[in-house]
Amino acid sequence: MSDGLIPRRYAKALYKFAVENGDSQEIYELLKKLSFRYTAIDELKRAVLNPDISDEEKGAYMLKLAGGRPGSSLDKFLLLVVRNNRAEYLQKISLAYVDLYREAHEIAHVVITTAAPMPEAEVNAIIDIVKRRLGAMTLEIEQKIDPELIGGFTVKINGLVLDASVKRELNELRLQLQKKN
Repeated sequence: MSDGLIPRRYAKALYKFAVENGDSQEIYELLKKLSFRYTAIDELKRAVLNPDISDEEKGAYMLKLAGGRPGSSLDKFLLLVVRNNRAEYLQKISLAYVDLYREAHEIAHVVITTAAPMPEAEVNAIIDIVKRRLGAMTLEIEQKIDPELIGGFTVKINGLVLDASVKRELNELRLQLQKKN
């Protein structure tokens, strides 16, 4: 089975279970947090794959990092994932669930990345353009700073990127100069 199929199946099952239990939004928020922490905390990956740590301890550790409650739907799900030897897929399952939730609730994840902090009026102008383009979708805005852009900005909407950065322009100029030689 592919790395994408397993996480999607688990995410779909969790989403269906969460909708039935009325806690799909809570699990959405918790899995966003868990996915971020899974990326940021190396010891979480090691703990999840460590055979010397019991399934219950692994599940409890992940639940604590997500900020969930013992006995919750997420608690039961995390224990199921660990017991089924699918812990290595946890981050992908979390991301797949987040994608399913966003799709079902018409939420667009918008990441605005600038080289330096941008004035609020300019950020709002970008957001207004995105809103007009996406219509009735709810926007979930995330702002990042990346000095490597040199200037300008990028806007990522559900994985699609609009790149208006100086870095991109310089790369294009470099490619044009290379073609002329």
